[in-house]
Amino acid sequence: MTTTDADTTGSTAAAAAGHTSQPKTDPRGGAQTVTDHAETSPVAGMHGYAKQKDAHIKRLRRIEGQIRGLQRMLEEDVYCIDILTQVSASTKGLQSFGLQLLEEHLRHCVADAAVKGPEAIDAKVQEATKAIERMLRT
Repeated sequence: MTTTDADTTGSTAAAAAGHTSQPKTDPRGGAQTVTDHAETSPVAGMHGYAKQKDAHIKRLRRIEGQIRGLQRMLEEDVYCIDILTQVSASTKGLQSFGLQLLEEHLRHCVADAAVKGPEAIDAKVQEATKAIERMLRT
């Protein structure tokens, strides 16, 4: 699963400000970030997660806390199995977040493409399929 970097406050304002119709290459050599809502689209600048953005940020901060907890557990020489239990919980949290984001993508972005025609919906379905494939590999 590809992630994007946020500043220490978790703000995504910088990412939103750079929203364009062109794919961007991840500077770490990873996948591209695609922002494809044309300026003339009724959803220009909006993503499927927009309505739940605050809840998603809260959820990611909780997961971040779990990861920091893992670091503390190592520093405090906690028993291996207890650390593995926390790893599992953190992984499940990220998977759950990813599935929610995927559902929102399907409801919003794929539904928007359906209005635009068969080529647009085929592209969005293919994009969603590739995202699912990446999620299944983890």
